[in-house]
Order: sequence, then structure tokens, then C-alpha cells
Amino acid sequence: MKQAIYSSRTADKFVVRLPDGMRERIADVARNHHRSMNSEIIARLEQSLFQEGSLGDELNLHMDSPELSLHERELLQRFRQLSRRQQNALVALIAHDAELASEEA
Repeated sequence: MKQAIYSSRTADKFVVRLPDGMRERIADVARNHHRSMNSEIIARLEQSLFQEGSLGDELNLHMDSPELSLHERELLQRFRQLSRRQQNALVALIAHDAELASEEA
């Protein structure tokens, strides 16, 4: 049986002090994206580091993650085939759509 690559017990932990109101905003966004606050924060950090080119090959490790569904793998592969400009535009469009959806809720 395959062992999970990621374990919350072995994961590196870091305490962050958030400004007033930010915890609630993160919770709202995470709820809208159907994920935990931790997953939301990690996704946003990865996106930010990827956009500035700081992640490089480290992101390739996530392709083989057992946590990714077939659809998520396909999306990730197609996303990586886009130009940086197209990736940024797609991320901005998704973020804008998510904001509109949360305002309607």
C-alpha cells in the first residue's frame, strides 16, 4: 500500500499572526472554495510563489500526489501549458468569479 506523501503530523508548522478580520476573511474564502483554511492559505502561497517564479520544479512533486483527482491532474497539466500571461489571466478570472459568487451568497 502506498504511503501518503504529506502528513499533518510530519508537516512543517509555522505560527502566523493575522491582522484583525483576516482570519474571518480567509475562512469565508476557504468555505467558498470548499477547502480548509490551511489548504486555502497553502494554495494562495503556492500561487504567489509560482507567479514570481520562486517555486520552479518543486511544483512538479505535486503532480504525483495521491490527493489529486484525475480532473485536477488534467487541469494542472493544461494550466502548465499556458503562457505566464494566460496563467495570470485565468487565475484572475477565477478569483473574480469566486468573489462575485461570495457576494451573491
